[in-house]
Amino acid sequence: MSETNKGIYEYFSQVKEQPVDWLWYPYIPCGKLTLLQGDPGEGKSTFMLNIAALLTRGMDMPDGFKITHPHTIVYQCAEDNVADTIKPRLMAAGADCEKVAYIIDDYGELTLEDTRIEDTIRETKARLLILDPLQSFLVQDGDMHSAGRMRMVLGKLAGIAAKYNCAVVLIGHMNKAAGGKNLYRGLGSIDIAAIARSVLMIARDETCPEVRYMFPVKSSLAPEGSAISFTFSKEYGFRFIGPCDYSEPESQEFSDVESKKDTACKLISQMLLGRDLPSSDIIEELLGRGMSKRTIYTAKKELCITSYKHRDMWYWHLPEDVAMLFDREWKKMK
Repeated sequence: MSETNKGIYEYFSQVKEQPVDWLWYPYIPCGKLTLLQGDPGEGKSTFMLNIAALLTRGMDMPDGFKITHPHTIVYQCAEDNVADTIKPRLMAAGADCEKVAYIIDDYGELTLEDTRIEDTIRETKARLLILDPLQSFLVQDGDMHSAGRMRMVLGKLAGIAAKYNCAVVLIGHMNKAAGGKNLYRGLGSIDIAAIARSVLMIARDETCPEVRYMFPVKSSLAPEGSAISFTFSKEYGFRFIGPCDYSEPESQEFSDVESKKDTACKLISQMLLGRDLPSSDIIEELLGRGMSKRTIYTAKKELCITSYKHRDMWYWHLPEDVAMLFDREWKKMK
């Protein structure tokens, strides 16, 4: 290597290979981001609290994966109170609360870019950080539909995870869009799922609502694992059943009532409600949800969207009167 190029590049022959470290193989890798998503009320938070409880006790995972010793967990939930909701749930799950920490947010709301996240992982030597739900930890301008913004913010978080070999699980809600793969139904940009090395989903059994399944929809570092079934009901509480035969449901086709164009109009109007976005982000998002460019531009025309250029980037603007009209229509359809 010449003096001029010193420190700029290396050959892969100089890289020392190392295996991926797993918190729970093949679902949650250490030092990486994992996304757990599902519709509201399907038991995402409860599932992760029960996984965390097993880890704090050094107990085996529901599929028999061995945990050699108890681990410290950081569980950060923005939607529930730590005293009257989160701690009772942890205790019901059998967690060792001496090994579950949370970040005090009395001095300002916690965001993904907050230095307290790295400080807490370092000081507690946490093996797992759970952020529930993802969208609650974004700064005000942290638009979930902006691919560039999400890549930058989550890239930094992934760097912290790698630095301390801490697994990070982001719990995310699903949107209500019809059609497309489950991988593309998470709220926000598809880049969120792209950055995550593992994407897991929770869904309920159509014939027996008390039975739920956790199954992989993306596994970048290992072969996809089996679905893990569990029961979750008010009467009997939470109970793991274990590995089972379950495949991701086929994507629903667009219904006759709501055509692809109508769905595109709905998604675009929701994305542009009260703000302008780069056209490239909108197009990328809808392509990921199974739309064609022709459908996207037909919807753009129907919504009377105008385009303008700012700093070498094209933006789409939804007229206020059109936005109000479509917003009323979508509310009627709910």
